[in-house]
Formats: sequence, structure tokens, C-alpha cells
Amino acid sequence: MAQAASLDLAIVGGDIVDGTGASRYRGDVGVRDGRIVDIGSAASWRAAATIDARGLAVCPGFIDVHTHDDQALFDDPLLPAKVSQGVTTVIAGNCGVSLAPLVASAPPPSPLTEVADTSAFRFATFSAYLDALEAAPAAVNAACFVGHTTLRAAVMEDLSRPASQDERRAMAAKCEEALAAGAIGVSSGLFYPPAFAAPAEEVTALVTLAARVGGVYAAHIRDESDGVEEAIDEAVAIARAAGAPLVISHHKVSGARNFGRSRATLAKIAHAATCHCVGFDVYPYAASSTMLNEKSWSAATKTLITWSQPHPEFAGVELSVAAAQLGLSEREALAALSPGGGVYFMMDEDDVRRILSASAAMIGSDGVPNNVRPHPRLWGSFTRVLGHYVRDVKLFSFEEAVRRMTGLPASQFRLRDRGVLAPGAIADITIVDPQTVADRATFAEPTLPSSGIAHVIVRGTPIWTGGASTGARPGAVIRRAAA
Repeated sequence: MAQAASLDLAIVGGDIVDGTGASRYRGDVGVRDGRIVDIGSAASWRAAATIDARGLAVCPGFIDVHTHDDQALFDDPLLPAKVSQGVTTVIAGNCGVSLAPLVASAPPPSPLTEVADTSAFRFATFSAYLDALEAAPAAVNAACFVGHTTLRAAVMEDLSRPASQDERRAMAAKCEEALAAGAIGVSSGLFYPPAFAAPAEEVTALVTLAARVGGVYAAHIRDESDGVEEAIDEAVAIARAAGAPLVISHHKVSGARNFGRSRATLAKIAHAATCHCVGFDVYPYAASSTMLNEKSWSAATKTLITWSQPHPEFAGVELSVAAAQLGLSEREALAALSPGGGVYFMMDEDDVRRILSASAAMIGSDGVPNNVRPHPRLWGSFTRVLGHYVRDVKLFSFEEAVRRMTGLPASQFRLRDRGVLAPGAIADITIVDPQTVADRATFAEPTLPSSGIAHVIVRGTPIWTGGASTGARPGAVIRRAAA
């Protein structure tokens, strides 16, 4: 270090896992003014505060690449569900659903209601939304997509059809405002009813706008079940036509008929990646979660209700039990309980492990914070990978897991100066005990915090230590222009 002078923070004696996938090594980390200024020996350093990291792994802060934290950043800005598992940056606005630009005077259709209450859709522009986030910072950093479904809802009364040319122009204008304000790209959720009628060309026009300014396209593809391969082809075709990098959201193959099909889907994605920038994220569970809907229910062996507006008493209850109590068939109960959400046990563990094992796989929680009984992935995805799949199952190394959570997503989403431990990088740092790190959240108790996360630091400020939040809220809004 050029000057042995003063540091704000020294992290000493830990094993450096730098986010590149390289082997760990012993070293000290010096932080000043929110950035890493040196990695080496602390012998000559003078620091205002010191963290003893002996026996621990010092990693870049984890990046949750697939969240629906859009409103949670306001409602629960300390974000314990994410911080307790080592996350320092969340990427919001996924699956076509963003809080802006939309002012809702009546409840918007699902899945918008999955993310936030009607009153939360109060931002006529994306700039107003990001300004509000900056005015009331959270503990973690946030980068946000503008959602195709939100754009549709903002300009269309009837979402069951393709947009007209005038509606496309209106969506394009709102999309351009969002991108100029700092949206990191466009997301879509063609699986869901409010967007299912949209042809690929409607999405391509918006993604093209994102591509022109360096934005990314994140796709909840049209079908993750029988038509999964065709849906991947559609997403790749949209991204290639637009010229934007593609991230396939929460990649999975659903339904017993498709068990084992991940071999084909991963080969398809890998082939597409030879001529275009294509990535994907995955959560480490064999059950999904989304709005109550017949498509997901029909592919599942069991459905667990996470929330129900007309029948809140059934949160946490199996659909079959609720149906029996209501005197209805399960199909009829789906309608009676809607709007609502569910956990769907619909994937094969071998497929989950195969997808997790792919070197291009990033980790995303896809949790929905405002569900009454959320999927445990909200509180446990990152620690489940590090504890269960790395330490216990030995799918891949700890260093490789950290790369999937840090360096790889920072590159894929174009988040500058994040995702690695190196001089000059922003000091987002997670300190982990590799021997004890574990998820504790279960389907029965889905909001239990993880173990083994010793310290979490955002922009040089500790936000989690000793198993509890520090109360600090140093998070930044990561706008595309700064990405």
C-alpha cells in the first residue's frame, strides 16, 4: 500500500476467496472510503476498526441475481432475509415485473400483486422510483430491471392480446425513460397471463432499446415444462435479434414427464452461448413458487399455499387439505383461493444438481418477500449452496461456488467494480465460516436465518455481525450508467 496511513477497516488473518474461482490464499484486506485499497499484510497498517477473520473465508459480497425485492427495499430496508445469507447486492424487477413505471388505482393483475400491494405501484417514471430508493437507502445495493409486464399494464387496458402499434410506441417511450434513468435492462415474464399473449416481436422491440445503451435481457421464459426447449429458443432469438446479453431466469425443467430433460436444455444453452452472450440463474431447491395457477399446479406432485387474499387462514397449508375443507376439487380450490401464491413440488433433484453444476450457473433466490409463508429460498439459497451442495454433497468447490455468486454475475450484469476482491473494487465483502455455513429455513419454518455468516460489509460499512444486523444502511442504487 502506497501509504501505511489510515484505513477505515482492516480484515486480518482470513482466507481470501477472490471471486474469480482461483484457489484461496491467506491475506489481509484494507478498506478506505468504501473501497478495497490493499490486499496483503496488515503488519504496517493503521485502521480505525479491525475484523479478525482467522479460520474464515473472506469473499466478495454475494449478488442475488434474481429477486423481487422491489418494494421490500422500502418496507424492510435492513433486508435480513438477504443479508443473513451474505448478500450485498440484489437485482430486482425480474420476471417482467417492476414497481415502475406504473401508477395503479386498482389492484393490478398477478403476478404484479405477488411483488407488492396496489399502493406500492405509485411511480409514474422509473427515475422517480430510483430517486426514492436513493432517498431511503437500504442496507444492500440494488440494481433494477424495467419489466415488460409492467410496461404493458401501464399502457394497455386489455392484457390478453398483443399490444397495438400505438401501445408499443407508448411502451417504448416509457422503456427509454427507464433506461435513461438507470434501469440495467429489460425483463420479461411470458409465462404469466398478463404477458403470455405478447409475441416475441413485442419484447424484441423493447430489448433492442436496452441493447443500444448496454442493457441486459432477463427472461422468465414462456414455458418451463413440456415446451421448455422451444421457450429457450424463443428467448435466445429475442436476445440475438436485439443484440442484448441474455440471462434465463431460474432455469428448471418442470413436471415428471420432463425429469432428466436438463441434459438437453443445458446443451442447448451452451450451444447458444458459443455465438451469443447467454447465461442463467438457478435456485437450489426442487420446488418452485409463484402465483396460484393451473399450469404450475398441473405439473406438481404437491402444492403448498403461501398466501391467499380471500382465505388467508390457509397460508402454509397444502392445497389438497384446503380443497377438502372447502368442499372443492383442487382445481376449483385454485380459483377460490386466488389471488394467492403457492409452492409447487415439481422438479427432480438430479436436474437441480445438474443445473447447479453447470459452470455458467449463477445463484438467484427468486424469493417473494411479501408472501405470508414464503418459499425457504428467500432466506436460504446462498447458504444452502455453500453448506449443503458444496460442503456436504461436494458438487463443486467453495471457490467455484463463490465465483457463481460474485464474479460471474458482476460480469454478466455489467456491475462495474463489484464481484471480486481486488484493490480498487468497491468494498462489498462477506466473511463466511466454511465449516458451519448452512441454511436453516425450511418449508415448515421458512424464515429462519442462516448460520455461518460471520460478517457482511457493504461499501466498507459492516451491516451484519455476530448473527444480527448492525442497523447500518449504506446500500447504493446501481444505475445502468454506472454499471
